[in-house]
Amino acid sequence: MPMDPAPTFDLADVLSGIDRLATQRPVAARIVAAAESEETDAKALAAELAADFVLAGRVMKLANSAYFGMRGRITSLQLAVTVVGFTTVRTMATVVLTEMDDEARLPADFWAVSTGLAVAASRLAPKFGERSADALCLGVLAQLGSALLHQYDPVPYASLLAAEPSFTGRRRAELERYGMTSLSLTAEALQTWGFPHTLVLPLENVDDRTSQAGGLLRAAYEVVSRLMVPGHTPVPIASLTRGAVREDDLPEVLYEVRNQAEDLRLLLIGDLAADIPAPRPGD
Repeated sequence: MPMDPAPTFDLADVLSGIDRLATQRPVAARIVAAAESEETDAKALAAELAADFVLAGRVMKLANSAYFGMRGRITSLQLAVTVVGFTTVRTMATVVLTEMDDEARLPADFWAVSTGLAVAASRLAPKFGERSADALCLGVLAQLGSALLHQYDPVPYASLLAAEPSFTGRRRAELERYGMTSLSLTAEALQTWGFPHTLVLPLENVDDRTSQAGGLLRAAYEVVSRLMVPGHTPVPIASLTRGAVREDDLPEVLYEVRNQAEDLRLLLIGDLAADIPAPRPGD
């Protein structure tokens, strides 16, 4: 079905909308800002984090998960911040700040895709010489632009996603309607908020197969496509990654995405009924 005419797309207006959310979620906004500052140490960031017990609880649970190999040994918020790293804390605060933890405001498949990307990217990261924790953040944040477009233009954007099951098809349709893709919007947002360039570069180069920088994210999207997109024709993984990943590397990754994505979703956005206060910074 034809969509309504595209709204006048104003990138600054979309990004400023998130700045307005900062007044409603001031703790998350302070954490995002503090994690960027070179003057912030783990103790100071833990102190900021402690003011939001739900977010602090999620960080504690993630630090104690299999993703960081600690399995219940982390008992203080400061140590949790040290284990998961500032970028991960900042990523989790960004999820809260941009209302990505409210599934009612998101595309239907948003977290299934995001956690699939995150698990796949974290498992494939060593093939690209990247840290698994940073790759996890890349996967979690990649779809941020899709969330923003859904909030900006909800009904037509939902129709666009329904009409385009493939991720490359969705990006083509986004480019035609908005003049930029959701991944480009994610890159702009992260760059505006001072995220490391190592997280921005893959987003900017995902559709350039000659670029090694986009290889990890391309591979993650291929893994998710093989699991989630009906009728997807597998693309040789070596051609997407300039030989960094082989087909025989993928069965284990596919297995882990199938079996771990939902657990990661619960770690990142939680089950509100189960969220409980976390220990204070020095506990």
